[in-house]
Amino acid sequence: MLSELSPALAAIAAGQNPGEAARLAVRIAAPDIRPHLGGNVLPGVWSFAASAPGPHLVVVAVLHGNEIGGAVVLDRWLRAGLRPSRGRLTLVFGNLDAYARFDPSDPTASRFVDEDLNRVWDLETLEGGRRSSELRRARLLRPVFESADVLLDLHSMLWPSDPLILAGRSPRAAALGLTLGEPALVVADDGHLGGRRLIDFAAFTAPAAQRTAILLEAGAHWEAATVATMESTAARLLRHYATVGLGDTVLVPAGPKPGPARLVEVTRTVTARTAGFAFIRPFRGGYVVPERNTLLALDGEEEVRTPHDDCVLVMPSLRTSPGHTAVRLARFVER
Repeated sequence: MLSELSPALAAIAAGQNPGEAARLAVRIAAPDIRPHLGGNVLPGVWSFAASAPGPHLVVVAVLHGNEIGGAVVLDRWLRAGLRPSRGRLTLVFGNLDAYARFDPSDPTASRFVDEDLNRVWDLETLEGGRRSSELRRARLLRPVFESADVLLDLHSMLWPSDPLILAGRSPRAAALGLTLGEPALVVADDGHLGGRRLIDFAAFTAPAAQRTAILLEAGAHWEAATVATMESTAARLLRHYATVGLGDTVLVPAGPKPGPARLVEVTRTVTARTAGFAFIRPFRGGYVVPERNTLLALDGEEEVRTPHDDCVLVMPSLRTSPGHTAVRLARFVER
C-alpha cells in the first residue's frame, strides 16, 4: 500500500520534515537549578512537612533531562518558598546528570546519559547487578518514591499531541486523573516493552498498595504553554489533597473547573519492528479515527490498522526505531 503514503510522510521518512526546525525550537529557558542541587533530603530532593497531618505528595521533574518544563515549575516553587499546610510535600529533580547536559542547540541529546531513567522501575533491574548513571540515581531515589502516598511525574512530548495523563493499569491512578479533570484525557495503558516507568513501580501498582502515581504529558517540549499546563495540573493536585490552601499565592490560579475528563483504555501498543516503520500521514496525538480497519502506518510490509471504531491515537511517534513504541491505540471507556 505504498501508494497510500502522503507527501508529508515521505518528507518525514527522508528526514526532510519542513516543520522540523519549528518543532525543535526551544522557547523556554532551562532554569539554573544549582541552588537546589544540595537538597535537604538527597541531592536535588527537597521535602517539607507541615504540622498538620496529611498525605505525602511527591512531584517529580526531569526524569528525562531534556524535558525542562518541570524544572521551571519546581524552580519557581522553591524560590517562592512554597510549603505545605498539611502532610508532606517533596519536590524531586530527577536526572541531574542528564539535565546538566541540556543544550538548546541540540535539545534532544540530553534525554539520558546511559539509559532511560523512566524504564528501570522493576525490582529485578533495581536490585540487579547492572550499572549506569540512571540506575545509580534510581536506587538513590527509590526510598523517596516508596514513601509517597501520591506521586505526579511531569513530562512533555517531542511530537504534536494534546496533553494527557497516563495512569498505567492502576484503577486508583485512573480515578485520580479523572478527578483532577485536567488534562481532559486519561489513558489506561501497559507502558513500554523497553522497561517499566516510575508509575508502573510496584510501590504504586500492587493491588494491596494504597499509593498512587500518575504521569502528566503536558504538551510539546520547550513551550511556555506546556509549563503552564504542568503548573496548573500540579497545583490542582496539591489543592485536591489540601496540601496547600486554596488561597496560596505561590501557585497559579486554579481557574474554572474543567469539563469532565474522559478515560481511554489502550487496546494495542504498536512497537516498531523494522527501521522502515512510517505513518501514512503525520497524525497528532489525541486524534480519533472514526472507522475500524483504517490504515495508519506501514512497518516494513506489514500494515498497521485501527482495531475498532473511534480509535484514539495516543502519542504517535512520527519517527521511531525498532523496539520502540510507535503509537498506542485506545478506545473510550464509558464511566
